[in-house]
Amino acid sequence: MTGGRLCAAASLCGVLMGCAHVAQPLEGGDRFEGRLSVQVANDSERSFTAGFQLSGSAAHGRLLLTTPLGTQAAKAEWSAQEVRLSASDGDRVYADLDGLSRGILGEVVPLAAMFDWLQGRPWPSAPSQEQPGGFEQLGWLVDLSRRDQGRLMAQRSAPPVVTIRVKLDASGDAQDRPALAPEGALLLDTVQ
Repeated sequence: MTGGRLCAAASLCGVLMGCAHVAQPLEGGDRFEGRLSVQVANDSERSFTAGFQLSGSAAHGRLLLTTPLGTQAAKAEWSAQEVRLSASDGDRVYADLDGLSRGILGEVVPLAAMFDWLQGRPWPSAPSQEQPGGFEQLGWLVDLSRRDQGRLMAQRSAPPVVTIRVKLDASGDAQDRPALAPEGALLLDTVQ
């Protein structure tokens, strides 16, 4: 991963250990941990893989991104008032979560919906349509067919195609999720 791509990955989530201090998850709300891969078709500079910890809710939460070596690369925290991103290149403030993802990737990634998607259900704030193995929402096809293995994939088919792959760590405490692979099994599917 080049320095520029790592900075973009650190800045995104975005979407988040070793020598750097890792913030404690927020009390209350959901908590998810694992590996996150975001691929923007034909644009490797905006594609990345990172460790992540997502906690709280769409209204008040935190997303930590970590490097492959486990050091904290970036932290995004949000409330109804603002979204604040802290990374090695400084702090930035965004009006909302869509602004955060647009500012970093140049594409809107539905971070607010992720809390529900990771629970295996559509986000209640937007219409959805059931599909084989998952559902479609906000222009994204959410594939839950491997959720019992802690895996989720979401793909936006509108150009440029954006694919998000998540491999949840068994240590996340999301309710209603089936048992996952043994803790530490953080391998992602190959991004194609």
